[in-house]
Amino acid sequence: MTTPIDPSTIDTERLIMRRPRLEDFEEALAMWGDPNVTRFISGKPSTREEMWSRLLRYVGHWELMGFGFWVVREKSTGRFVGEVGLADFRRDIDQPSFAGAKEAGWVVSPSVHGKGFATEAVSAALKWAEGKFGPERVVCMIAPENEASLNVARKVGFREFARGTYKGEPSMMLERVPGAK
Repeated sequence: MTTPIDPSTIDTERLIMRRPRLEDFEEALAMWGDPNVTRFISGKPSTREEMWSRLLRYVGHWELMGFGFWVVREKSTGRFVGEVGLADFRRDIDQPSFAGAKEAGWVVSPSVHGKGFATEAVSAALKWAEGKFGPERVVCMIAPENEASLNVARKVGFREFARGTYKGEPSMMLERVPGAK
């Protein structure tokens, strides 16, 4: 008997992207516990408890929404690369509103920064979403000083549409609208 292929799994030239599993916890915790990773996201490394909540949120997205975050691994080595995905976080943001749009997010381990893995994974996630849901607006929120993430966003077609604050920190709001140039 063959195991059915999970339609949410994505295979790119260099990466395998799949739904999070319990066995990913320690590697994800190590990444989210690194101050270089979190300096533009929350400003502080994640605790075990925070990482556990994140893992449950990721799994819940897939179960309730039919989309979510993928664990990204390097195809040739199996090495943990990071997490990339789409979410409906229902953020407490009034202006501009993210309501009705999927929110893209990505984080990669410092050991793979600058290798194009984030761009490759985000591109694949967006292509997967378009194939599953059709062309639709996708948003993301990035700290203005996070040049690396802003570069990824621009490469995959996001454009700034507003500035605001989230949890007291300045944020750039970006969107990717099908057919927009």
